[in-house]
Amino acid sequence: MIAVDTPILFDILIGDARHAEASETCVGEALARDEVVVCAAVVAEVQAMLDTSEDLMDILSSVGIRFEPMTESAAMRAGHMNKRYRSRGGKRSERVSADFLVGAHALMQCNGLITRDPGFYRDYFKGLKLIVPAVPAG
Repeated sequence: MIAVDTPILFDILIGDARHAEASETCVGEALARDEVVVCAAVVAEVQAMLDTSEDLMDILSSVGIRFEPMTESAAMRAGHMNKRYRSRGGKRSERVSADFLVGAHALMQCNGLITRDPGFYRDYFKGLKLIVPAVPAG
């Protein structure tokens, strides 16, 4: 299974001028070789940003992306990493709990994470395979 981070779905759903094409290609390639999933944190963040009453999971399931519930151990890992972030001087205004939930879910339950934020995930989720869409220069 490959997890998808919130900004990747935003790119695709809102048609971001700079990132949409690369994000869509990356997700398409992942779907061709594996299951692609989202966790509750991603669903909540993206659903809140949609300018429609349409159900996000209806949209995602139509392209083959499914919901994967988070395990208790992944939720606990997210909490530990959030605490580590704070102990290093991190502020809530810079990172939200959802970032840690996404990372822990991907690390403990999936084989990788499609994201545009590799620095954060490398720092807090060692060993997590990161798949970063290749955005054309310009």
